[in-house]
Amino acid sequence: MKRDRRARILATLGPASSSAARIRALFEAGADVSRLNFSHGNHEDHAERLRLIRELERESGRPIGVLMDLQGPKLRIGRINGGKVVLEAGQRFRLDLDPAEGGASRANLPHPEIFAALETGTELLLDDGKLRLRVNDFAADHAETTVMVGGALSDRKGVNVPGVVLPISPLTAKDRADLAFGLELGVDWVALSFVQRPEDIREARELIGDRAWIMAKLEKRAAIEHLDEIVALADGVMVARGDLGVELPPQQVPVLQRRIVSAARAAGRPVVVATQMLESMVSAPVPTRAEASDIATAIYDAADAVMLSAESASGQYPVEAVTIMDRIIGEVEHDPAWRSGLEASHTPAERNTPDAICCGLRRVAGLLNPAATVAFTTSGFSCLRASRERPVAPIIALTPQLAIARRLALVWGVHPVASPAVNDVAEMVDHASAAALEDGIARRGDTVVVIAGLPFGERGNTNLLHVAQIG
Repeated sequence: MKRDRRARILATLGPASSSAARIRALFEAGADVSRLNFSHGNHEDHAERLRLIRELERESGRPIGVLMDLQGPKLRIGRINGGKVVLEAGQRFRLDLDPAEGGASRANLPHPEIFAALETGTELLLDDGKLRLRVNDFAADHAETTVMVGGALSDRKGVNVPGVVLPISPLTAKDRADLAFGLELGVDWVALSFVQRPEDIREARELIGDRAWIMAKLEKRAAIEHLDEIVALADGVMVARGDLGVELPPQQVPVLQRRIVSAARAAGRPVVVATQMLESMVSAPVPTRAEASDIATAIYDAADAVMLSAESASGQYPVEAVTIMDRIIGEVEHDPAWRSGLEASHTPAERNTPDAICCGLRRVAGLLNPAATVAFTTSGFSCLRASRERPVAPIIALTPQLAIARRLALVWGVHPVASPAVNDVAEMVDHASAAALEDGIARRGDTVVVIAGLPFGERGNTNLLHVAQIG
């Protein structure tokens, strides 16, 4: 099964999308990668969903990527006497380590690491930013604050500390257990929550190694201050607009989204735009016009993928949500202004042989208008650099590594194919031609442009560009 669009769809699985029939319907509607959200469900739920995905993969003959999304640290207040209290703007309110139930003047905040990072004037956001407190005084076990924006405060509501790097790991004990389980199952991508600094990616890499690719979720203000370093260290990035929109004023989120997408494209890292893309379709069969425009904006910016969360995991219309997302992407990619925008926003290639070959691939494809470009790859590197160029023709990724093919299912314009290893150029062209014909991407007599690395099998050694005609 081939996709006629270049951007990819990442769909979250959940209670509304757990059966074999529903997972198949999502795939046939356009979902390229499945997300397992480890903030919800148990290990048995996720294992069963992954089993069904692999079964579908075998039946369809198309590699399907699986992304596990780690929960990350959850900073929350403790219990409130009576379950809820109303805070008034201007009143004093204390947060402390005392585990006793809170009330109108104080609440438990069982996170000493927050108190350790505070400064006078620091803002604390409660309940997704609905309430705002300003720190007047603090110590190792408490903070005295003034309520700047009041409202109802309930048990266990979340706490955000924008602009402050908290001295905590992005990997909790739960995350480490989940990660070990997911890697044992064979997930392809690991989405790392609560990324604040480059060291967070390095910490995850020590645990994950090359068993999966790491996607840094950019949801903290501190991460934006280290954007280029984080992008360089991660294998991909996600614009996690939900939490990012809590920590930053909403008017800044669209600007940052474009900045993050641009940085990822320049570095050749896959980038996913996520959160509330079709939020109304959790309970409605059609999206709002604003949501359609939101998806279109991400596609015009050339994001690799757009993501559905509750829409496909727990909503009433999961298949319809994937279907309309697929249609919106297709409509944008048929707009001549879309291709013009890609050309205008193209980042110059780096001065090395692989980038020179991929830059040549883009230019040759633009001149010859081939049916497909083909990248032979062992590590995925060739395909990532080719995708960075955003060529006119689809990129067939031929790899002897099924795990790499699955990871590449998330990458812009890439049609991954698990293929036997090749030993010479003639065999390479034969495999490329066969893949293009078999998947309906090309016909006999069409031209394909092939890139590879000689000698075959060496990682990151793209040095060959070959134009061939399918016989």
